[in-house]
Amino acid sequence: MSQTSDQMELREDDIRKHYPAALSMLEGFDHAPRIAKPAEAAAAPERSSGIGSRRAFRSTTPGLVTRRTARSEGVQLIARIEGADGGDALTSPVQAHVLQGLRRALAIALAIGEQYSDRTGLSDLKRQNLEGALPAGKKAEFSEGLSAEALAVLYTFANATSFLLADHAGEDTVEVGEVDEILTENAQLALHGALWELDQDVATHGADDAKTAATVLAFAEQVMGKVAARASTATGLAPFTGASWKVEDDDLTIQGFTPARKAKGTTLTMTFKKPNEVVGNHIAKYQAMKLSKMLMAYDFDRRLNPFAELGGFIFTFMGDGKPGTGKTTLIQMMAGLINDYCKVAGYAFRYQNFGIDNIDSYQGKSGQNAKAFVQNVLDPGVIGFGTIDDIDQIAGKRGDRQSSAGQQEVTAVFMEAFAGANTVVRGNCTFGMFSNYPENVDDALRQRAGARFLVDGPQTREDYIDILALLMGKKHDIPLGDHELFAAQEIKKAVAASFESHSRPHEEGLAKVFERVQAQIGDLDTIAKMGTYLKAIQEADERFTGRAIKNITDAVKVRAMDFELPDEWMENPDLFLFRDYDTKRAMIEELRQPITIDMVLQEVNRYADSEFRYADKSDEVAIENMVRDFGRQEEAKRRYLEGKG
Repeated sequence: MSQTSDQMELREDDIRKHYPAALSMLEGFDHAPRIAKPAEAAAAPERSSGIGSRRAFRSTTPGLVTRRTARSEGVQLIARIEGADGGDALTSPVQAHVLQGLRRALAIALAIGEQYSDRTGLSDLKRQNLEGALPAGKKAEFSEGLSAEALAVLYTFANATSFLLADHAGEDTVEVGEVDEILTENAQLALHGALWELDQDVATHGADDAKTAATVLAFAEQVMGKVAARASTATGLAPFTGASWKVEDDDLTIQGFTPARKAKGTTLTMTFKKPNEVVGNHIAKYQAMKLSKMLMAYDFDRRLNPFAELGGFIFTFMGDGKPGTGKTTLIQMMAGLINDYCKVAGYAFRYQNFGIDNIDSYQGKSGQNAKAFVQNVLDPGVIGFGTIDDIDQIAGKRGDRQSSAGQQEVTAVFMEAFAGANTVVRGNCTFGMFSNYPENVDDALRQRAGARFLVDGPQTREDYIDILALLMGKKHDIPLGDHELFAAQEIKKAVAASFESHSRPHEEGLAKVFERVQAQIGDLDTIAKMGTYLKAIQEADERFTGRAIKNITDAVKVRAMDFELPDEWMENPDLFLFRDYDTKRAMIEELRQPITIDMVLQEVNRYADSEFRYADKSDEVAIENMVRDFGRQEEAKRRYLEGKG
């Protein structure tokens, strides 16, 4: 959701007036759980031998024997959190920060609830209800309003808690499980239910300061997820989701059920590579360099990138090639470029890789890890770059019995995140999937890669001379010989030749289709003829679906944006990066090039070549595996008969 223009300031006075109520909730209140079950308390010691610590309670009133008798329990979060370190008489800095954050989050949530009530007329209905003058015809509206306010207040509390305590997100992680005590009768009851469950979680997991902070953050994430899911089917929430509130002192923006994230970058320790240190891979290198600059056009105020609006932005891409062709080097180059650009502009840059160590044997944990990875990179407050190296080992094929449950979970999360019903492309981040064996990636997930970067490494004699000279370094006296170093790596010249080579297909199977269609209808110079060619490709490979056409047209739009933003725009932010959104969009539109039939044909062939290459490899691997299995069966049968005879 792009930032709404209906943004209001949530004044500090409106927040601070709720501090006493927030502090009162933290100091203590009674709550009888309605949905969740209280954690098992440790048994109190017996007062004397044979006498229990508490008399069993059983109702003697007729008809109430089977009624639930859960007691109201005192929830004292301040005492609970201050006692997390083993009972030190002094409050630690972390405990104080957590409690301050909780009080502040509660006050912000109550202020938002007040704003919601005023905007919807719920305040008047509350007043009438207190006076006993609520009309009968307004009771349903009153109940709906209270429920909507409860959802808005509860989500805001969790959202603000997560934001305000983000600085204490360390290496400690806590699994608090699903939050059950989500009550929506009214806002106060909703907060009481949530704080009761938080008290239970801190008692169970808060062994020390680090664990306490991790528990509160994990709890807030769970509440946000549960409340957002509940809100998707609730009514009366338009005044909350359609507005935006800014808390200036915290730099916090409340935008409906969208998580607010702190714009923190990551400190990268990888070895960055310069573009001239990437030998070969001309198209992949060129597209990576363009994409790095495209990301920098993102407008943090509008929360949108002009490239995402005009077309030509690469949200997901697949980089495939043989082992040792330079996929890791390409990642290092792209991350280095974005990192340097962000330093100049003062933007937060977040790079994250999802690797095989994120696959967990605990059921559901792999999916949670994948979701957290996606959310971190999507954060609209940063420039993000997410990579999934060796995705064929990480995301399992659906229906593949050799894939673990964790791999299947990851596949489902990535498919939804990259091209699902709720996917929003703002243009602040990109995801790169890399593999030596893309044929082993689930077909539907692979097709969610909007662009294809063929990482083919050095190809020509000049490429091999360049890479040898580069890797040898300068600490030797061997002469270079008759060669102009890195001249073959001149990017524009190399890319033009690479694109031109795709005027005809590279894969044998696709080349046959191309020649047959061209023989029937002549040169492919109209949309109708191009559509005939696409249908012929689909008849040859049924996996060539409508999504493939979308990816091709997106790639064509990228070619229309086949220009590099000038280096001086990146070096001097005032020239472009710090301009307003409309100015940046106009500057980009001036550089746009017309779409030609050659561009379309080349992109059709590039995409279809990759699909035919994957399909051929996949089928060949499957055939080889079946032949191997049949051979084993025959050998086992022969040995069995010999032993029996």
